[in-house]
Amino acid sequence: MYTESSAGYAGFKKTSKFPFRTSMLPYWPDVAGAPQNTIIGGASLWVMVGHSKAEYDGVATFFNYISTPAVQADWHQFTGYLPITTDAYYLTKGQGVYDKKPGMETALIQMTLNKPTSNSRGLRFGNFVQMRAVIYDTLEAIFAGKTTAKKGLDDAVAKGNRLLRKFEKANK
Repeated sequence: MYTESSAGYAGFKKTSKFPFRTSMLPYWPDVAGAPQNTIIGGASLWVMVGHSKAEYDGVATFFNYISTPAVQADWHQFTGYLPITTDAYYLTKGQGVYDKKPGMETALIQMTLNKPTSNSRGLRFGNFVQMRAVIYDTLEAIFAGKTTAKKGLDDAVAKGNRLLRKFEKANK
């Protein structure tokens, strides 16, 4: 089992020399509300202060362009990143892409599975990238049978808490 961002799908599909499938994240059925939608991680585009009106106008033009359904659908289909508009999703679906590549829709289904909760709405905390690495490493160890799910997740909580305390200490 291999955990990866939806953005890795296109490259993996193109280069793998064996058949594979995608699936949603595993869950414990006895947890209330399970399964729940996952959080979005992905890349971001940032606009910083201190630029001219002409530069901001250029940024706005670019953002408007990349937000169009055709561009978003193409980007989603080429990279595996999730489309940022429902129009781009429906355009992709209407083109039959998910029928040809059903794995591309898995992340979208996981993201929209249920109404987000306060725990699945999104995250904003220090050391997020390091925390995500802890989670990936833990899941791989569990899937490989190197640790039990309970021990692996308990260890991930302990490591995650240490990372949060480290961030708090550095940013007082």
